Amino acid sequence: MDLKTASAIRRLRLVSAPEAVSFLILLLCSVLKRTTDFNAVPVMGAVHGVLFVLYVIFWLDAWNRAKWSFGTAALYFVLSVLPTGGFFAERKLRRESENALIAARAREEGTVNA
Repeated sequence: MDLKTASAIRRLRLVSAPEAVSFLILLLCSVLKRTTDFNAVPVMGAVHGVLFVLYVIFWLDAWNRAKWSFGTAALYFVLSVLPTGGFFAERKLRRESENALIAARAREEGTVNA
C-alpha cells in the first residue's frame, strides 16, 4: 500500500469520530426539540450533514485506493449510518492505517518486497 492510500484511509479515520459525535448530538437535539423549547436541530443538522458528506467522499476515495472488497466497503458505510458506528470505524481504520504506513515505509526503505 502506498502513502496516498494510507493518507486516504487516515482522512476517513479522522472524519469518522467527529461524524459519530455530530450524529449523537443531533439525536440529542432532536429529543430536546420535542421535550423543551431548545431547537438546535437546524444547526446540528447542517454540521452533521457536512461531516457525513465528507465521510462519504473520503470513504469512496479510500475504497478506490485501498481496493477493499465490497464487504469491507459496505461495513464502513453501514458503520457511518449507525449512531455509534463511527467510533468502531475509527478504531478499525486506525489499525489499518498504521499497518499501511508501516508497510509503505518498509517498502521505501527496501526492507520488504511486498
